Amino acid sequence: MPSSPERPPRVTLGADGPLLVEGPVEVVGEDGTRYTSRRFTAAICTCRRTRTYPWCDTSHRRRVKPEPEPADGGTESADGAA
Repeated sequence: MPSSPERPPRVTLGADGPLLVEGPVEVVGEDGTRYTSRRFTAAICTCRRTRTYPWCDTSHRRRVKPEPEPADGGTESADGAA
């Protein structure tokens, strides 16, 4: 829902993610560059890992490969003891 005099723009803060701003929105960068989004909600990067600055591209998400499970399914430790 766009902002109006009765309802100001809404900004949602996430613990580990971007700022979500109800659009359309204009962002002014440190160097004065203006970025415009006409989307219903714009995700603004706060971690600076994005390749599409100032917009979030989900680069903040951890990309951890899961540990492979042992082939026999046992609980053997690294030193060979069970």
